[in-house]
This record gives sequence, C-alpha cells and structure tokens, in this order.
Amino acid sequence: MTSQQPSEDNVRRILLILEYDGGRFGGSQIQKNAPSIQGELERAIQMLTGEKARAAFAGRTDAGCHALGQVASFLTRRPFATTVFRNGLNYWLPEEIAVRQAKEAPLDFEVRRRALMRHYRYLVCNGPSPSPLLRKGAWHVRETLDLDAMRQAAERLVGRHDFAAFAGSLDNPRASTVRNVHRVDLWRRGRLVGFDVEANAFLPHQVRRMTGALVQVGRGRLTAEQIETLLREAKPSSAGPAAPPQGLYLVRVTYAGLDTNEETDIDEDIQCEG
Repeated sequence: MTSQQPSEDNVRRILLILEYDGGRFGGSQIQKNAPSIQGELERAIQMLTGEKARAAFAGRTDAGCHALGQVASFLTRRPFATTVFRNGLNYWLPEEIAVRQAKEAPLDFEVRRRALMRHYRYLVCNGPSPSPLLRKGAWHVRETLDLDAMRQAAERLVGRHDFAAFAGSLDNPRASTVRNVHRVDLWRRGRLVGFDVEANAFLPHQVRRMTGALVQVGRGRLTAEQIETLLREAKPSSAGPAAPPQGLYLVRVTYAGLDTNEETDIDEDIQCEG
C-alpha cells in the first residue's frame, strides 16, 4: 500500500477508545527518545490503511501511566467498517495497547477541546507486604492509611481553586493554574485503596501530586488544614513529590452527545479485591 494523506473527498474521522499499559512507554505523546502510545497508534494506522495519519488524544498521560478509556481520533478516507478499524488496529498494535471501541465522529470533532470531563483513578496497595501482581499497577504504601482523615482533606480539593501547588512544570509558565475539580472520592477494598478524581481539565502531574499529599495525610504527616493552605498560598509545586506513575489510570473522557462507554462499566475493570 502506498503512503498518503486523506484527501478532502470522502474523508472521515474515526474515534477510538484505547486501553493501555503505559509501563514501558515515555508517555502518550510522540517524543524523540522513548516509545509512545501515539507513535505506536500512528504506526498501526499506517499499516492498516496505508495512510500517514496524525492521531489526536483527549488527554496526556505521563511516562509509566495507564489508560482504560483514553480517547483518540484520526482522519482517513478508507471505507472500512468501524469493527474493521478496531480489529485491524488491534492486530498491528503491541500487546500493551488495545482499541476497545471504534466509531465514526463528526469531521470537525476535536477530542481534546470537546471533552467535558476527565476521570482519573489512582490505586494504592496498602499493607505491610508488597503485591507482586500489583507492582506495575499500584503504589505500595506500607503504613495503614487513615481514610477518614484523607476524606476530610479531599473535601478541600473539590471546587474551583488555584492548583499551582499541585502542578508540575507548565509548557507555558503564564498559563492559568486554576482548575475546577468536581469530585474526589476515596475507597478501600481489602488492601487496595483508590482515589477517583474528576475535573474538566487537569494540570501536569496534578492528580499524582494530589494523591501524594492525601497519602501524607493518611500517614499523619499532613493535615486537612495544611492542604487548604497549599491551595490558598498556591506556591508552584509546593505540595511535595508526586505519587509514582504506575498507579495512575485515565478511566473515562466524557462528551456531550457522544457515548464513549462500553456496555459494561469500564470502572469495574480496575477495581479488585485485596
């Protein structure tokens, strides 16, 4: 097959729901010195269609982070059924990446700008012994965490705040660090502790830094009042180290008028018994 760009005639936008294990990748975006989710997806698209397409992503995931409901899209003029795109791309993708759904979207649909809500989950394996089965998908914390104290602190994070203290370096230093967090839920199932966070948008490393701070509260090293001070003073990156990447998952991206869920609730796929 010859390599070609989609022409204006019969061009289509294909939307994909991706699941991936980000452990060996340098992140979702293409980069020079490490493999990326985008790079692997674009390679698979070219192998399937013969076209060099640029894939757009709804959200950025860092090196070592995972996704269960990442949304990507690309342009093509191939007349394949959406099931062919799903199955064909899965044939060419490495085993760490899978297309869960493929569907056609409006030609002008922008997966990043049209997103209304992003749902991330962070998993902690909380117990005296590490779990070999969870080591690539959860952060092991030995001390017993005080979830009641953590929930009180998490309440301070909900709402519209300046999250500069919880942000990593910004591409644009002048960009706003104000974000609106709609919910932060904490739960425990056996030795597994989960943090569910939803917002319309996040700053770099925000969820991991929020998680790191809440774990410090659970260990008794920070208080809810100190979390509130971090928000009020908004000193860049003052919230301390981020939680390690392997526990973070992009669970779902929500859009108006577009169903990106499968028949089964994808949340259940990363909940397990301790």
